[in-house]
Amino acid sequence: MDLGTAPLFDLTAPAADQVVEPAVRTRSQELLAEIRDHRRVVAEREIATLRAVAEWAGEHVVDEDAGDVATLTERGLDTGLPLAGPGAPLISDFAVMELSALLGRSLDSGRNYVGQVLELAHRLPKTWTRLLDGQVPVWKALRVADATRLLPQDAASFVDNHLAPFAHGVTWAQVDRLVEEALVRYDPAAAEDRRRESRDHRHVHTGLDRVGYNGTAQVDATLDAADALDLEQAIARRAKLAGQLGDEDSLDVRRAKALGEIAREDLVLDLEVADPDTGEITRVVPGRKTELTLHLSATDQTVGRFGNTRTPISVEQVKEWLTTPHTSVIVRPVVDLAGHQPVDSYEIPDRIRRQVTGRDHHCGFPYCTQPAETCDLDHITPHAGGGPTCACNLSPACRGHHRYKTSGRANYRMLTPGTYHWTLPTGTYLVDPTGTHQLTATPPPED
Repeated sequence: MDLGTAPLFDLTAPAADQVVEPAVRTRSQELLAEIRDHRRVVAEREIATLRAVAEWAGEHVVDEDAGDVATLTERGLDTGLPLAGPGAPLISDFAVMELSALLGRSLDSGRNYVGQVLELAHRLPKTWTRLLDGQVPVWKALRVADATRLLPQDAASFVDNHLAPFAHGVTWAQVDRLVEEALVRYDPAAAEDRRRESRDHRHVHTGLDRVGYNGTAQVDATLDAADALDLEQAIARRAKLAGQLGDEDSLDVRRAKALGEIAREDLVLDLEVADPDTGEITRVVPGRKTELTLHLSATDQTVGRFGNTRTPISVEQVKEWLTTPHTSVIVRPVVDLAGHQPVDSYEIPDRIRRQVTGRDHHCGFPYCTQPAETCDLDHITPHAGGGPTCACNLSPACRGHHRYKTSGRANYRMLTPGTYHWTLPTGTYLVDPTGTHQLTATPPPED
Protein backbone atom coordinates (compact mmCIF):
# COMPACT_ATOMS: atom_id res chain seq x y z
CA MET A 1 0.00 0.00 0.00
CA ASP A 2 1.28 3.45 -0.93
CA LEU A 3 1.14 5.42 2.34
CA GLY A 4 1.66 8.68 0.45
CA THR A 5 -1.68 8.40 -1.37
CA ALA A 6 -3.76 6.13 0.82
CA PRO A 7 -6.43 7.73 3.08
CA LEU A 8 -5.84 7.75 6.82
CA PHE A 9 -9.18 6.06 7.45
CA ASP A 10 -10.77 3.47 5.15
CA LEU A 11 -14.49 4.18 5.06
CA THR A 12 -15.04 0.79 3.45
CA ALA A 13 -13.48 -1.08 6.38
CA PRO A 14 -15.54 -3.98 7.82
CA ALA A 15 -18.02 -3.26 10.59
CA ALA A 16 -17.27 -4.07 14.22
CA ASP A 17 -19.14 -7.37 14.04
CA GLN A 18 -17.19 -8.55 10.99
CA VAL A 19 -13.98 -10.55 11.03
CA VAL A 20 -10.82 -8.43 10.69
CA GLU A 21 -8.46 -9.50 7.95
CA PRO A 22 -5.42 -11.46 9.19
CA ALA A 23 -3.10 -8.97 7.41
CA VAL A 24 -4.28 -6.19 9.71
CA ARG A 25 -3.58 -8.28 12.76
CA THR A 26 -0.17 -9.21 11.38
CA ARG A 27 0.82 -5.58 10.87
CA SER A 28 -0.33 -4.76 14.39
CA GLN A 29 1.77 -7.60 15.76
CA GLU A 30 4.76 -6.37 13.76
CA LEU A 31 4.41 -2.88 15.28
CA LEU A 32 4.12 -4.31 18.78
CA ALA A 33 7.26 -6.38 18.20
CA GLU A 34 9.05 -3.28 16.93
CA ILE A 35 8.02 -1.31 20.00
CA ARG A 36 9.19 -4.15 22.24
CA ASP A 37 12.57 -4.20 20.49
CA HIS A 38 12.96 -0.44 20.88
CA ARG A 39 12.20 -0.67 24.60
CA ARG A 40 14.72 -3.48 25.00
CA VAL A 41 17.42 -1.41 23.27
CA VAL A 42 16.62 1.64 25.42
CA ALA A 43 16.81 -0.47 28.60
CA GLU A 44 20.16 -1.94 27.53
CA ARG A 45 21.56 1.52 26.78
CA GLU A 46 20.35 2.86 30.14
CA ILE A 47 22.04 -0.02 31.96
CA ALA A 48 25.22 0.47 29.95
CA THR A 49 25.17 4.19 30.83
CA LEU A 50 24.82 3.43 34.55
CA ARG A 51 27.69 0.97 34.35
CA ALA A 52 29.86 3.57 32.59
CA VAL A 53 28.94 6.29 35.11
CA ALA A 54 29.91 4.00 37.99
CA GLU A 55 33.27 3.30 36.35
CA TRP A 56 33.72 7.01 35.53
CA ALA A 57 33.06 7.89 39.18
CA GLY A 58 35.81 5.48 40.19
CA GLU A 59 38.23 7.56 38.13
CA HIS A 60 37.32 10.74 40.05
CA VAL A 61 37.39 9.60 43.67
CA VAL A 62 38.79 12.14 46.11
CA ASP A 63 40.90 10.40 48.77
CA GLU A 64 39.66 11.63 52.13
CA ASP A 65 42.50 9.97 54.06
CA ALA A 66 45.10 11.74 51.91
CA GLY A 67 43.77 15.14 52.94
CA ASP A 68 42.61 16.01 49.43
CA VAL A 69 39.09 16.96 50.54
CA ALA A 70 38.43 20.70 50.36
CA THR A 71 35.60 22.64 51.91
CA LEU A 72 32.54 23.74 50.01
CA THR A 73 33.15 27.38 50.83
CA GLU A 74 36.59 27.61 49.21
CA ARG A 75 35.90 29.28 45.88
CA GLY A 76 37.87 27.86 43.01
CA LEU A 77 39.09 24.78 44.94
CA ASP A 78 37.79 21.38 43.90
CA THR A 79 35.75 19.51 46.49
CA GLY A 80 35.08 15.87 47.24
CA LEU A 81 31.31 15.51 47.53
CA PRO A 82 29.51 12.83 49.58
CA LEU A 83 26.90 12.14 46.91
CA ALA A 84 25.75 8.78 48.31
CA GLY A 85 25.38 7.39 51.84
CA PRO A 86 28.09 6.54 54.39
CA GLY A 87 30.73 4.20 52.97
CA ALA A 88 30.46 5.41 49.39
CA PRO A 89 33.48 7.30 47.96
CA LEU A 90 33.70 11.07 47.63
CA ILE A 91 33.61 12.33 44.04
CA SER A 92 35.24 15.44 42.57
CA ASP A 93 32.69 18.26 42.40
CA PHE A 94 34.24 19.74 39.27
CA ALA A 95 34.17 16.34 37.54
CA VAL A 96 30.45 16.09 38.31
CA MET A 97 29.92 19.53 36.78
CA GLU A 98 31.60 18.37 33.56
CA LEU A 99 29.51 15.18 33.44
CA SER A 100 26.30 17.15 34.13
CA ALA A 101 26.96 19.37 31.13
CA LEU A 102 27.66 16.32 28.96
CA LEU A 103 24.36 14.72 30.08
CA GLY A 104 22.41 17.93 29.59
CA ARG A 105 21.49 18.09 33.28
CA SER A 106 21.48 20.93 35.78
CA LEU A 107 24.11 20.78 38.53
CA ASP A 108 21.68 19.54 41.20
CA SER A 109 20.25 16.96 38.82
CA GLY A 110 23.73 15.75 37.87
CA ARG A 111 24.84 15.44 41.49
CA ASN A 112 21.68 13.53 42.35
CA TYR A 113 22.10 11.17 39.40
CA VAL A 114 25.72 10.33 40.22
CA GLY A 115 24.72 9.86 43.87
CA GLN A 116 22.02 7.38 42.88
CA VAL A 117 24.50 5.34 40.83
CA LEU A 118 27.06 5.36 43.66
CA GLU A 119 24.41 4.32 46.16
CA LEU A 120 23.47 1.32 44.04
CA ALA A 121 27.01 0.28 43.15
CA HIS A 122 28.56 0.66 46.61
CA ARG A 123 25.75 0.27 49.18
CA LEU A 124 23.06 -1.80 47.45
CA PRO A 125 25.18 -4.42 45.64
CA LYS A 126 22.46 -7.07 45.33
CA THR A 127 19.99 -4.62 43.82
CA TRP A 128 22.81 -3.33 41.59
CA THR A 129 23.54 -6.85 40.32
CA ARG A 130 19.88 -7.47 39.47
CA LEU A 131 19.77 -4.08 37.76
CA LEU A 132 22.76 -4.91 35.56
CA ASP A 133 21.13 -8.25 34.70
CA GLY A 134 18.02 -6.40 33.50
CA GLN A 135 15.81 -7.81 36.26
CA VAL A 136 15.01 -4.44 37.90
CA PRO A 137 13.89 -1.40 35.88
CA VAL A 138 16.44 1.42 35.93
CA TRP A 139 13.93 4.07 37.03
CA LYS A 140 12.82 1.95 39.99
CA ALA A 141 16.37 1.15 41.13
CA LEU A 142 17.31 4.84 41.04
CA ARG A 143 14.32 5.76 43.14
CA VAL A 144 15.14 3.07 45.71
CA ALA A 145 18.64 4.54 45.92
CA ASP A 146 17.10 7.91 46.75
CA ALA A 147 15.28 6.35 49.70
CA THR A 148 18.36 4.69 51.24
CA ARG A 149 21.01 7.40 50.96
CA LEU A 150 20.41 8.70 54.49
CA LEU A 151 20.69 5.26 56.12
CA PRO A 152 23.77 3.94 57.93
CA GLN A 153 25.74 1.28 56.07
CA ASP A 154 24.30 -1.70 57.99
CA ALA A 155 20.77 -0.36 57.58
CA ALA A 156 21.30 0.01 53.82
CA SER A 157 22.54 -3.59 53.70
CA PHE A 158 19.40 -4.69 55.56
CA VAL A 159 17.23 -2.99 52.93
CA ASP A 160 19.31 -4.45 50.10
CA ASN A 161 19.07 -8.01 51.46
CA HIS A 162 15.29 -7.87 51.90
CA LEU A 163 14.44 -5.77 48.85
CA ALA A 164 16.69 -7.07 46.05
CA PRO A 165 14.77 -10.32 45.33
CA PHE A 166 11.48 -8.42 44.99
CA ALA A 167 12.63 -4.96 43.83
CA HIS A 168 10.97 -5.35 40.43
CA GLY A 169 7.49 -5.59 41.95
CA VAL A 170 7.44 -3.76 45.31
CA THR A 171 5.32 -0.67 45.89
CA TRP A 172 6.72 2.62 47.17
CA ALA A 173 4.76 2.24 50.40
CA GLN A 174 6.56 -1.07 51.00
CA VAL A 175 9.94 0.53 50.26
CA ASP A 176 9.22 3.40 52.67
CA ARG A 177 8.18 1.02 55.44
CA LEU A 178 11.29 -1.12 54.94
CA VAL A 179 13.59 1.93 55.01
CA GLU A 180 11.92 3.22 58.17
CA GLU A 181 12.21 -0.18 59.83
CA ALA A 182 15.91 -0.37 58.93
CA LEU A 183 16.59 3.04 60.46
CA VAL A 184 14.72 2.24 63.70
CA ARG A 185 16.39 -1.18 63.93
CA TYR A 186 20.00 -0.09 63.33
CA ASP A 187 20.05 3.51 64.51
CA PRO A 188 17.16 4.25 66.89
CA ALA A 189 18.83 7.42 68.15
CA ALA A 190 19.02 8.80 64.60
CA ALA A 191 15.39 7.80 64.03
CA GLU A 192 14.34 9.82 67.07
CA ASP A 193 16.53 12.75 66.03
CA ARG A 194 14.94 12.76 62.59
CA ARG A 195 11.50 12.66 64.13
CA ARG A 196 12.36 15.78 66.08
CA GLU A 197 14.14 17.42 63.17
CA SER A 198 11.12 16.83 60.96
CA ARG A 199 9.40 19.59 62.89
CA ASP A 200 12.01 21.99 61.50
CA HIS A 201 10.93 21.03 57.99
CA ARG A 202 7.47 22.47 58.47
CA HIS A 203 6.88 25.10 55.82
CA VAL A 204 4.30 26.92 53.77
CA HIS A 205 5.04 27.63 50.11
CA THR A 206 2.47 29.92 48.53
CA GLY A 207 3.43 29.06 44.94
CA LEU A 208 3.84 32.66 43.81
CA ASP A 209 6.88 31.64 41.78
CA ARG A 210 4.64 29.51 39.54
CA VAL A 211 1.72 31.85 38.89
CA GLY A 212 0.52 31.52 35.31
CA TYR A 213 -1.84 33.32 32.99
CA ASN A 214 -4.87 32.09 34.94
CA GLY A 215 -3.75 34.03 38.03
CA THR A 216 -3.81 31.07 40.43
CA ALA A 217 -1.07 29.83 42.77
CA GLN A 218 -0.60 26.27 44.04
CA VAL A 219 0.00 26.32 47.81
CA ASP A 220 2.10 23.58 49.40
CA ALA A 221 2.55 23.18 53.16
CA THR A 222 3.88 20.81 55.80
CA LEU A 223 2.23 21.47 59.17
CA ASP A 224 2.01 20.01 62.62
CA ALA A 225 -0.90 17.56 62.52
CA ALA A 226 -2.83 19.50 65.17
CA ASP A 227 -2.35 22.77 63.27
CA ALA A 228 -3.46 21.08 60.06
CA LEU A 229 -6.61 19.86 61.80
CA ASP A 230 -7.39 23.39 63.04
CA LEU A 231 -6.87 24.80 59.54
CA GLU A 232 -9.05 22.10 58.00
CA GLN A 233 -11.89 22.83 60.42
CA ALA A 234 -11.67 26.60 59.81
CA ILE A 235 -11.65 26.21 56.02
CA ALA A 236 -14.45 23.63 56.05
CA ARG A 237 -16.63 25.82 58.29
CA ARG A 238 -16.18 28.92 56.12
CA ALA A 239 -16.73 26.99 52.87
CA LYS A 240 -19.95 25.48 54.21
CA LEU A 241 -21.20 28.85 55.43
CA ALA A 242 -20.46 30.44 52.06
CA GLY A 243 -22.60 27.77 50.39
CA GLN A 244 -25.45 28.37 52.82
CA LEU A 245 -25.28 32.10 52.05
CA GLY A 246 -25.73 31.53 48.35
CA ASP A 247 -22.22 31.04 46.94
CA GLU A 248 -22.80 28.74 43.96
CA ASP A 249 -19.14 27.86 43.39
CA SER A 250 -18.00 24.27 43.89
CA LEU A 251 -16.84 23.12 47.30
CA ASP A 252 -13.19 23.17 46.22
CA VAL A 253 -13.48 26.76 45.02
CA ARG A 254 -15.26 27.83 48.22
CA ARG A 255 -12.49 26.22 50.29
CA ALA A 256 -9.83 28.14 48.33
CA LYS A 257 -11.72 31.41 48.81
CA ALA A 258 -12.08 30.65 52.52
CA LEU A 259 -8.31 30.41 52.93
CA GLY A 260 -7.93 33.79 51.21
CA GLU A 261 -10.49 35.31 53.59
CA ILE A 262 -8.53 34.01 56.58
CA ALA A 263 -5.39 35.66 55.18
CA ARG A 264 -7.09 39.01 54.52
CA GLU A 265 -8.50 39.12 58.04
CA ASP A 266 -4.97 38.81 59.38
CA LEU A 267 -3.75 41.62 57.12
CA VAL A 268 -6.22 44.11 58.60
CA LEU A 269 -5.66 43.18 62.26
CA ASP A 270 -5.01 46.21 64.44
CA LEU A 271 -2.08 44.81 66.42
CA GLU A 272 -0.37 46.39 69.41
CA VAL A 273 3.40 46.14 69.05
CA ALA A 274 5.83 47.16 71.80
CA ASP A 275 9.10 48.82 70.77
CA PRO A 276 11.87 46.51 72.08
CA ASP A 277 14.00 49.50 73.20
CA THR A 278 11.49 51.98 74.63
CA GLY A 279 8.55 49.73 75.42
CA GLU A 280 6.28 52.23 73.66
CA ILE A 281 3.13 50.68 72.23
CA THR A 282 2.56 51.41 68.54
CA ARG A 283 -0.48 50.40 66.54
CA VAL A 284 0.22 48.81 63.17
CA VAL A 285 -2.35 48.06 60.48
CA PRO A 286 -0.50 46.06 57.81
CA GLY A 287 -1.72 46.23 54.24
CA ARG A 288 -0.88 43.98 51.37
CA LYS A 289 2.89 43.68 51.03
CA THR A 290 3.14 41.47 47.92
CA GLU A 291 5.12 43.05 45.10
CA LEU A 292 3.99 41.99 41.63
CA THR A 293 6.37 42.77 38.78
CA LEU A 294 4.30 43.24 35.63
CA HIS A 295 5.38 44.01 32.09
CA LEU A 296 2.78 45.56 29.77
CA SER A 297 3.25 46.30 26.09
CA ALA A 298 2.59 49.82 24.83
CA THR A 299 0.82 48.36 21.78
CA ASP A 300 -0.96 45.30 23.18
CA GLN A 301 -2.96 46.02 26.31
CA THR A 302 -4.76 42.65 26.44
CA VAL A 303 -1.98 40.55 27.93
CA GLY A 304 1.03 41.22 30.12
CA ARG A 305 3.87 39.25 31.64
CA PHE A 306 4.16 38.37 35.32
CA GLY A 307 7.80 39.27 36.00
CA ASN A 308 7.96 37.17 39.18
CA THR A 309 7.45 33.97 37.18
CA ARG A 310 8.17 35.02 33.56
CA THR A 311 4.68 33.84 32.58
CA PRO A 312 1.91 35.67 30.71
CA ILE A 313 -0.83 37.23 32.81
CA SER A 314 -4.25 38.56 31.92
CA VAL A 315 -4.66 42.34 32.15
CA GLU A 316 -8.15 41.71 33.51
CA GLN A 317 -6.59 39.66 36.31
CA VAL A 318 -4.26 42.56 37.12
CA LYS A 319 -7.25 44.93 37.30
CA GLU A 320 -8.99 42.54 39.68
CA TRP A 321 -5.96 42.48 41.98
CA LEU A 322 -5.68 46.27 41.97
CA THR A 323 -9.30 46.74 43.01
CA THR A 324 -8.76 44.70 46.19
CA PRO A 325 -8.83 46.90 49.34
CA HIS A 326 -5.53 47.85 50.99
CA THR A 327 -3.59 47.42 47.72
CA SER A 328 -1.03 50.01 46.61
CA VAL A 329 0.66 50.38 43.22
CA ILE A 330 4.35 51.18 42.68
CA VAL A 331 5.46 52.28 39.22
CA ARG A 332 9.16 51.94 38.39
CA PRO A 333 10.96 53.25 35.31
CA VAL A 334 11.39 50.92 32.35
CA VAL A 335 14.78 49.17 32.43
CA ASP A 336 16.78 49.03 29.19
CA LEU A 337 18.04 45.44 29.28
CA ALA A 338 20.72 46.19 26.65
CA GLY A 339 21.88 49.46 28.22
CA HIS A 340 25.47 50.18 29.32
CA GLN A 341 25.91 52.14 32.52
CA PRO A 342 29.11 50.82 34.16
CA VAL A 343 30.33 51.77 37.59
CA ASP A 344 33.90 51.88 38.89
CA SER A 345 33.38 49.71 41.97
CA TYR A 346 33.43 45.90 42.20
CA GLU A 347 30.13 45.93 44.11
CA ILE A 348 27.10 45.64 41.83
CA PRO A 349 24.32 48.24 42.29
CA ASP A 350 20.72 47.07 42.53
CA ARG A 351 19.81 48.75 39.23
CA ILE A 352 22.44 46.71 37.35
CA ARG A 353 21.40 43.52 39.16
CA ARG A 354 17.78 44.10 38.11
CA GLN A 355 18.97 44.70 34.55
CA VAL A 356 20.95 41.43 34.41
CA THR A 357 18.31 39.27 36.13
CA GLY A 358 15.66 40.79 33.87
CA ARG A 359 17.73 39.86 30.82
CA ASP A 360 18.90 36.38 31.92
CA HIS A 361 16.32 34.19 33.58
CA HIS A 362 18.73 31.62 35.03
CA CYS A 363 22.39 30.73 35.62
CA GLY A 364 24.41 31.15 32.43
CA PHE A 365 26.20 27.76 32.72
CA PRO A 366 25.15 25.09 30.20
CA TYR A 367 21.90 23.36 31.19
CA CYS A 368 21.70 25.06 34.61
CA THR A 369 18.19 26.16 35.58
CA GLN A 370 18.91 27.97 38.86
CA PRO A 371 16.81 31.19 38.83
CA ALA A 372 18.87 34.31 38.20
CA GLU A 373 17.44 36.04 41.27
CA THR A 374 19.14 33.49 43.54
CA CYS A 375 22.50 33.49 41.69
CA ASP A 376 25.74 35.39 42.11
CA LEU A 377 26.61 37.86 39.36
CA ASP A 378 29.92 36.84 37.81
CA HIS A 379 32.32 39.28 36.18
CA ILE A 380 32.99 37.45 32.89
CA THR A 381 36.26 39.34 32.53
CA PRO A 382 37.48 39.58 36.15
CA HIS A 383 37.23 43.02 37.69
CA ALA A 384 40.84 42.75 38.82
CA GLY A 385 41.79 42.15 35.19
CA GLY A 386 40.07 45.28 33.94
CA GLY A 387 36.57 43.91 33.47
CA PRO A 388 33.90 46.58 34.08
CA THR A 389 31.04 46.29 36.53
CA CYS A 390 28.42 46.56 33.82
CA ALA A 391 25.59 44.42 32.50
CA CYS A 392 27.73 43.82 29.41
CA ASN A 393 30.28 41.99 31.59
CA LEU A 394 28.00 40.27 34.11
CA SER A 395 26.24 36.92 34.01
CA PRO A 396 24.17 35.10 36.64
CA ALA A 397 26.08 32.14 38.07
CA CYS A 398 24.87 29.79 40.77
CA ARG A 399 27.37 29.33 43.58
CA GLY A 400 28.65 25.95 42.37
CA HIS A 401 29.20 27.00 38.77
CA HIS A 402 30.68 30.30 39.94
CA ARG A 403 33.33 28.34 41.84
CA TYR A 404 33.89 26.06 38.84
CA LYS A 405 34.45 28.96 36.46
CA THR A 406 36.75 30.69 38.96
CA SER A 407 38.87 27.52 39.15
CA GLY A 408 39.91 28.04 35.51
CA ARG A 409 38.60 24.69 34.24
CA ALA A 410 36.00 26.47 32.12
CA ASN A 411 35.81 29.83 30.41
CA TYR A 412 33.18 31.71 28.51
CA ARG A 413 32.44 34.96 26.75
CA MET A 414 29.33 36.97 26.03
CA LEU A 415 28.46 37.10 22.34
CA THR A 416 25.42 39.34 22.73
CA PRO A 417 23.51 40.31 25.90
CA GLY A 418 22.18 37.03 27.30
CA THR A 419 24.07 34.78 24.84
CA TYR A 420 27.23 32.98 26.00
CA HIS A 421 29.86 30.74 24.41
CA TRP A 422 31.31 28.22 26.89
CA THR A 423 34.43 26.08 26.56
CA LEU A 424 34.49 23.07 28.92
CA PRO A 425 36.58 19.88 28.99
CA THR A 426 33.52 18.07 27.55
CA GLY A 427 33.16 20.44 24.58
CA THR A 428 31.83 23.85 23.60
CA TYR A 429 28.32 25.07 24.26
CA LEU A 430 26.12 27.99 23.27
CA VAL A 431 23.72 29.26 25.94
CA ASP A 432 21.06 31.69 24.78
CA PRO A 433 17.47 32.57 25.76
CA THR A 434 16.23 29.40 24.01
CA GLY A 435 18.40 27.05 26.10
CA THR A 436 21.72 25.22 25.76
CA HIS A 437 23.10 23.99 22.44
CA GLN A 438 26.16 21.70 22.29
CA LEU A 439 28.47 22.85 19.51
CA THR A 440 31.34 20.36 19.70
CA ALA A 441 31.90 17.13 21.62
CA THR A 442 35.47 18.13 22.50
CA PRO A 443 36.89 21.61 23.03
CA PRO A 444 38.73 23.16 20.09
CA PRO A 445 42.52 23.47 20.30
CA GLU A 446 43.83 26.59 21.96
CA ASP A 447 45.04 29.36 19.67
